[in-house]
Amino acid sequence: MKKLLLTMGIFSSLILNSQSIILEEFASGFTSPVEITNANDNRLFVVQQNGIIRIVQPNGAVNATNFLNISTKIVYGGERGLLGLAFHPQYSTNGYFFVYYNNTAGNIIVARYSVSSSNPDVADAASEKILLNIPKPFSNHNGGSIHFAPDGNLWVITGDGGSGGDPNNNGQNKNSLLGKMLRIDVNATGPYNIPPDNPFVGIDGADEVWAYGLRNAWKYSFDLTTGNAMIADVGQNQFEEINRMPITQAGINYGWRCYEGNNAYNTTGCAAAGTMTFPVAVYTHSGGRCSITGGYVYRGTLYPAFQGKYFFADYCSSQIGMMNPDNSITWTTPYPDDNFSTFGQDYLKELYVAAVNNGKVYKIKTSTLSTEETGNLNPIRIYPNPASERVFIDGLTDHDTTIDIITTEGRIIMENAKVEHDNGINISWIPAGMYYILVKSGDYKSYSQKLIINK
Repeated sequence: MKKLLLTMGIFSSLILNSQSIILEEFASGFTSPVEITNANDNRLFVVQQNGIIRIVQPNGAVNATNFLNISTKIVYGGERGLLGLAFHPQYSTNGYFFVYYNNTAGNIIVARYSVSSSNPDVADAASEKILLNIPKPFSNHNGGSIHFAPDGNLWVITGDGGSGGDPNNNGQNKNSLLGKMLRIDVNATGPYNIPPDNPFVGIDGADEVWAYGLRNAWKYSFDLTTGNAMIADVGQNQFEEINRMPITQAGINYGWRCYEGNNAYNTTGCAAAGTMTFPVAVYTHSGGRCSITGGYVYRGTLYPAFQGKYFFADYCSSQIGMMNPDNSITWTTPYPDDNFSTFGQDYLKELYVAAVNNGKVYKIKTSTLSTEETGNLNPIRIYPNPASERVFIDGLTDHDTTIDIITTEGRIIMENAKVEHDNGINISWIPAGMYYILVKSGDYKSYSQKLIINK
C-alpha cells in the first residue's frame, strides 16, 4: 500500500520529542467522499456527496454493490448533496440508519432508512421516513454532521443558511433551525419527539435547538472519554475555530454572526459577549489555509502517542492538524495532492481521513521517532555511519524488531524490514544522501538517528 509520512514542523525536531503522521492508502475510487463511519462492526461506510453510500471491507476492498443510492433525491454540487450518516445505537436489532442531504429543492433533509432484511450490505431504498425538512435561502452552508450521543438522541448540526455574513441572522435567531445544533428523539411513531430537557422547550426558541450561533460546522464529533462535543466551525474571512464543550451543557451560544472566532464580526443587535461561548482554538488563513475540516479525538489503542489529541485538517492548505490537550495546535507539512474532506473512525476507534479530489481514504498511523521512548530496548549502536552497502544494528534483543528508513522530506523508502541473521540490513539500492533510520520493537518502542549513505 502507498504510504506517505507527513512531518509536523521541522523534521529534525521530531526526532527528539514528537510523533509523525503516516497516511496509508486504504481504499480508493470514491466520488467526493464526505463522511466515513461504521455500524459497530468491521466494515466502513463511505458517504459520497453524489448520493451514494459504499461499504469498505476490512482489507480495503470496496463492495461492488452500493449500500444506498439516493442520487435521484438530491441536488449535488458545490456544498450540497448527501452529507451525513449515522447508525442507530440499536442498529444490529432494528436496522435503522439516518442520512442528511439536500433534496432537489435544496432543503435540508434528515431521513431514516432501514437495512435490507435479506442482505446486511444493502439498504432498503424504499424505506425512507423523512424527519426534518428545513428550507434554505442559499445554496451554501449546509452543515451536515449527524451523530447519536450516549443519551440515545440524534444530534444534528445545520449551516446558517448560506450567502456570506449570515444576512438573515439565522445563527442568532433561536427560532430558526439554521446555524444550530439540534437534538431530537428519533424513537417515535411520528417524525420525532422533543427531548423534554432541550433548553428552549416552553420558552422562546425552537424546541429542537440544543445550541446556536454556528456558521457552517464541518464537522463535529463526540469524545465520549471526556464527555465533550468537538465542533469545527468554518469561518467567514479570517478565522477557523474549534469548539469543545460538555455534551451535558445546553443552550450554548457559539457567537456567530456576532463573532468570527474570538474577533467581532457584526455585533449589531447582539447580546453581550459574556453570554457567548468562544472557541478553545482558532487559526488564521495565513499559509494558504481557508476552511477547517473537523475530525475526532483519538481514542484508539494502536498509537498511544495520539491519545487525547484532536485530529482535524484545513481543506485548502492540505494540512492535517493535531490539537493537543492544552489546546495548542501542531500542523503537518502540506500534502499537495489532497483536499481533506472528512475524518472517520472504525469500530475500534482508529482514525481515517478522506480526500475529496482524489477519492481516496487513508488510515492515520504513526511511526515513533523518539530517542526518549527506547523503553526496554538495550542501548542501540548503528554502524558504519556513513554506510554504503549494509548497515548493522547492535544491541537488539527483540526478534520482532523492524527497520524503517525515511528521507529528510519525510518519505518512507524502506518499511518494516527484518534485520538479517548478522544484524544487518541491505541498503545498496538506496541512493546516496542523508536519511533517518528508525529501529522499532514489537511493543511500539523505538530508536532513531540520522544515517548517511555514501556510494
